[in-house]
Amino acid sequence: MLKAGIVGLPNVGKSTLFNALIRARKAAAENFPFCTIEPNLGVVNVPEPRLAPLGALVKVDTLIPPAIEYVDIAGLVKGASRGEGLGNKFLSHIREVDAIIHVVRCFEDPDIHHVTGGIDPTRDIGIVSAELILADLEALQKRHEKISRDLKRQDKHALIEEAVLQKLLRHLDSGKPANTLPLHAEEKAVSRQFFLLTDKPTLFAANLKETELASIEQNPVVGQVRQYAQTHHACETVALSAQLESDLLDLSPPETVEYLRELGVKESGVDALIHATYRLLGLRTFFTFNEKEARAWTVEAGATAPRAAGRIHTDFERGFIKAETVGLDDLLRCGGMAHARERGLCRMEGKDYVVQDGDVIHFKFHVG
Repeated sequence: MLKAGIVGLPNVGKSTLFNALIRARKAAAENFPFCTIEPNLGVVNVPEPRLAPLGALVKVDTLIPPAIEYVDIAGLVKGASRGEGLGNKFLSHIREVDAIIHVVRCFEDPDIHHVTGGIDPTRDIGIVSAELILADLEALQKRHEKISRDLKRQDKHALIEEAVLQKLLRHLDSGKPANTLPLHAEEKAVSRQFFLLTDKPTLFAANLKETELASIEQNPVVGQVRQYAQTHHACETVALSAQLESDLLDLSPPETVEYLRELGVKESGVDALIHATYRLLGLRTFFTFNEKEARAWTVEAGATAPRAAGRIHTDFERGFIKAETVGLDDLLRCGGMAHARERGLCRMEGKDYVVQDGDVIHFKFHVG
């Protein structure tokens, strides 16, 4: 399962947001730095509205949506790359995730200590980004030292690696994250071997007070976060109130809808963040069903049918033969698999087929 790490300065609302995401008060959320030491982990279901009509069509009550694992990581401070705060421990936890959700404090509250003295999202983002970049620079310099002997021998692979490494060093040294450096496919394959922190897909979460949600578009602080995210990471920003989302845990779904309506908010910030994370990870959804359940599965964009089969069970991938495939929209319009087959809408796809979002698949496999 893919992991998204929640990062940011101390006291920006990371643990409160994490609790709202997993719909439980698992992580301590206190008003002091480093309230979180060890990372908290939680599996979050991705809202998938297409499951219900599929379940109704195939007459099953059990619906299993796709899921993402979120990791609540301790707050980073200036100097983390040199061991300040939780230092290398913090950075090692980021290395283990597939994407980064960077929470930025955009609210004033005299009762909640601000480690940098006041609201300034550009400064706060810059502190975290700078520490990640410094850590990546150190990692690349160590890698350069490691391959130095091979470079002297003019080793072909070392020369290829060094060329990419130097590009990355220049880019990082200019203060830019690795994921914004244009690279060819072959160069990207080399770059991935360095496991750089700033090479991970990143999403920003602008954390507000609930009373500010109805006027997000006019909020200058949110505007600063969005501008920084677009300019420096070419990525999305989700504005939400972590405290509000945590408070909603005590309400029923109808009460939640009514309360958000009274605030002038159309969608839960948590749902928006989950969907944004899904897009950030470049995931695609395919569906399966049997006599007991209908289920949504996730694969990376570009995944082939055997790879998708392996998400269900390794035997499915190992013994893959064919994948009977139909688009969910076609299946719903036809009223069932039999009618879809009669109309020629079901296809038998082979090993090279790239799974499309919304595919309903029945895998055929054999393991001797």
